[in-house]
Amino acid sequence: MKIRILTFAAVAMLFTGTAQAQDLSANFAASNNYIWRGLTQSVNEGAISGGIDLTTDSGFYVGTWASNVSYAADDVFSYEHDVYAGFSGEAGSIAYDIGYLYYNYDDEAEFDFSEVYGSISIGGFTLGANILADTEASEGVGQDFGFGEATYIYADYAMEVGNGLELGFHVGRHEGDFNEAFNGVPGDYVDYNVSLSKDGFSFMITDTDLDDAGPDNLDNDEIKFVVGYSMDFEL
Repeated sequence: MKIRILTFAAVAMLFTGTAQAQDLSANFAASNNYIWRGLTQSVNEGAISGGIDLTTDSGFYVGTWASNVSYAADDVFSYEHDVYAGFSGEAGSIAYDIGYLYYNYDDEAEFDFSEVYGSISIGGFTLGANILADTEASEGVGQDFGFGEATYIYADYAMEVGNGLELGFHVGRHEGDFNEAFNGVPGDYVDYNVSLSKDGFSFMITDTDLDDAGPDNLDNDEIKFVVGYSMDFEL
């Protein structure tokens, strides 16, 4: 884990030492629920998150992001700390993004894992995929957590409906045993949501096709309503 974090720090230093233009920005967000691929990561309670991103005019970027998390009603405070690096750009009318994302959790969770990801966008439509790269989690009977043994495929569409108000649609499908070990729900499921956002404020209605709420009655089989506020600023 420390080696991975140091690697990302080295990438950031490499960017700093080059002559190309760079942008350093930060972000902050607060919401009444932390939803990740349709599933609560905060036992349906509030979450506060923030991060820092360094981008260059060549399209390379590196960043870090953190949030409070909780996976059971009696959990003590836990955190998720992500680090990532990638490359994004455009080819004609098509935008693309590829990268590597490492999810780092505290000792209470002990479930660090990483993914490789990629997406393409045309206009307001985006199609993307995240693929499990590796994990520190132990494999169980009938479970395989090797590279590519878990995938998340998704499609998003966003459009402005007037006066800066954006309407968004999302549908995704998670396949593989890893999510059953990580979130306590069946390995294959679909999540979907509809959202409205403007000036940093957002409202989302999200649900899954799950028939089982999962551990500690997390209600992952129920419709959830999420309100939040986020802001970005230059450093």
